[in-house]
Amino acid sequence: MRKFVSLLIVLFISTLAWAQQPIKGSVKNEKGAPVPFATITETGTKNIVQADAAGNFTISIRKNGQLTISAAGHQTQTITASGGSVEVTLLFGEAQLSEVVVTALGVRKSRNQVAYAAQQIAGDEVSKTRTSNFIQNLSGKVAGLDIKQGNTIGASTNVVMRGIKSIAGNNQVLFVVDGIPYNNAVGTTPNQTADRNNAVGGYDYGNSAADINPDDVASITVLKGAAASALYGSQGANGVILITTKKANRGLGITLNSSITLGKYDPKTFPKYQKEYGQGYFPSSRYEDPTEKFLYRDVDGDGKPDLVSPVMEDASYGAKYDPNLMVYQWDAFDPSSPYFKKARPWVAGANDPSTIFRTAVSSNQSVFMDGATDKGFFKMGYTRTDDWGILPNSRISKNLLNVSGSYNISEKVTASANLSFSNVNGKGRYGTGYDGNGARNLMTSFRQWYNVGVDMLEQKEAYFRNGKNSTWNIKADDLFAQEP
Repeated sequence: MRKFVSLLIVLFISTLAWAQQPIKGSVKNEKGAPVPFATITETGTKNIVQADAAGNFTISIRKNGQLTISAAGHQTQTITASGGSVEVTLLFGEAQLSEVVVTALGVRKSRNQVAYAAQQIAGDEVSKTRTSNFIQNLSGKVAGLDIKQGNTIGASTNVVMRGIKSIAGNNQVLFVVDGIPYNNAVGTTPNQTADRNNAVGGYDYGNSAADINPDDVASITVLKGAAASALYGSQGANGVILITTKKANRGLGITLNSSITLGKYDPKTFPKYQKEYGQGYFPSSRYEDPTEKFLYRDVDGDGKPDLVSPVMEDASYGAKYDPNLMVYQWDAFDPSSPYFKKARPWVAGANDPSTIFRTAVSSNQSVFMDGATDKGFFKMGYTRTDDWGILPNSRISKNLLNVSGSYNISEKVTASANLSFSNVNGKGRYGTGYDGNGARNLMTSFRQWYNVGVDMLEQKEAYFRNGKNSTWNIKADDLFAQEP
């Protein structure tokens, strides 16, 4: 009896083993390139596996069972398999993208299988409009996502999901690119922190998510609920934006992208200045001129006092303009100026601040090289971005390098690596507030403090002549031996 029971058990196990057919296969797209991380499901069961980075998979199914293969950006396909090896070709199809969600663990699931709010965007949706800031391309594409950028060149972008959750803390969403978290917090150097605490602004050097290359994005999944972003702990409490980059195609491929975007300044948005009164606060007993309109100093060395504009004042409520008056003004004290130690007619400047701005230009150039075999793939890309702001001396340059690869060491072991490098250089950044650590906001200054006697094109020429600003607002003590 005992031998009979043992024989039945052996026969039962043999039957189970015979009923399960091992299948080895690979998933490729229309171009013959591997489709990484495709989902393979035995139709009608919970038997699910995921392909590796090279599109290879192994699964055991019932005899003459069916396999359903799906992947983001591709049409789902169902095949009948009876053991051995299969090669599946998936057709491209954007409709499928909305039906598959990338979870926090990087696993692709049907939207109906996830119990939290998630939204997915195709990569070409964020690369159609060429900007130097990748985050701006998400604007208007994700429900509940609020995106705001500062008005300075290279400024940070604030990305908030479903409203502000903390008054004093960080509300930024977490960006994750191919499993690597990106810290998108704004700069927190000692000077920046001190400036914000003192409500004077300071410089804004941008945040790291802006350096993501939209040309390299295959898909974006926005995880909105606490359950969706739980894997990332407190870092993901404000939401997570998962970015999957493009994979390599079979063979060797080279892709070039180039774009130029122009931005124009509208002079109608600038204030209109009065041109009847010049530099100073008239009347003032501080001015030595008997009329209390000007400083009264011997500039040319002839022993006689000359009329000098109140250069230490930062407003234009002074003497009424009169072309018959010859007055020493700010450029009379600039050794590089053609008006050095020369008096000029007391008139308003011919060119106000609105004349110094130029057309903004944004240039983006990128090159990608990739290749793939049955064993793995590699990808390398370089991107150069240049932003010339509306100010003549403002420019932000970015150099971005991305290298990634994957190799199947064995059926169960895959080695992958991903390297990202970014270098950002800026010139002519202006501050976000009043005057934090010398980071004055130029636009604020022109609206609050200005000498209408200054010709701004002459100021522009002085900057490029000297390599630094020649101020019109000078301390009188720096110019004369006696007190004003």
